[in-house]
Amino acid sequence: MPDTQPASETPTLLAVADLTVSLGHGRRRAQVLRGVDVAVAPGEIVGLIGETGSGKTTIARSILGLTHIDGGSIRLGGTDVATLTGWRLRAFRRAGIAQYVFQDPLRSLDPQLTIADSVAEGLRVRGGLERADVRERVAAALTLVGVSPALATRHPGELSGGQRQRVAIARAMVLEPELLICDEPVSALDAANRIQMLDLIQHLRDARGVGVLFISHDLGSVAGITDRVAVLYRGRIVEQGPTAALLTASQHPYTRLLIGSAPTLTGGAADRTRRTELREQLAAIETG
Repeated sequence: MPDTQPASETPTLLAVADLTVSLGHGRRRAQVLRGVDVAVAPGEIVGLIGETGSGKTTIARSILGLTHIDGGSIRLGGTDVATLTGWRLRAFRRAGIAQYVFQDPLRSLDPQLTIADSVAEGLRVRGGLERADVRERVAAALTLVGVSPALATRHPGELSGGQRQRVAIARAMVLEPELLICDEPVSALDAANRIQMLDLIQHLRDARGVGVLFISHDLGSVAGITDRVAVLYRGRIVEQGPTAALLTASQHPYTRLLIGSAPTLTGGAADRTRRTELREQLAAIETG
């Protein structure tokens, strides 16, 4: 997305600054995030990429106020989420400014609820709408993500994997969020559905101006739709910047390893040698 303003004047929807988080109890308590900075502007798609266990989901949960943080700030739409407790935190969540799309829609959607009831759940919790208004908004949300409202009476188990993920996104979008947090949203899908889902996320950005934090371990998915990328390695952001620049001129060995490990049609011994060299550089950083 073209940057039409100077960086200092670009509005910020999400600003995570110096975030530090520890998980566990007693002697098993360990620091999993250290001084993390991430920002998302309105209408921007920012990729957060890192290996399993690097802390990606912990960042997402912290943004939503679901995880206690040790330090730092999380400003979302002008509110410091890290300072909210009790009814203020509950009211902030009900407002729906940020919505979370999980990796596995079959587990995140209640199998006992119809599609209509699942999508309407957030609206009913927030309150203030007549039943007819709820039905209208549910149908509009399903249409927005490419699901026929005629499927609204079905249950999650009666839909395909791609349809279920679209329903999960409709459940998020029905609350008209400003920020959509997508946590590995395409990892459970086949190649065709993965492409369609990435296209849908871009469409939501273009049509609704929603900011997106796109969490993934798959560099290919992130590279295809993001404006900027932040690379998370062992609880720290080691590199971030515009996607094209980061892919062509990465500075950190871990980023270069991710790029070098991306599947290609050629591969070969030279690629394997390069990956070995990058792993050795990472090992030197960790032990040094």
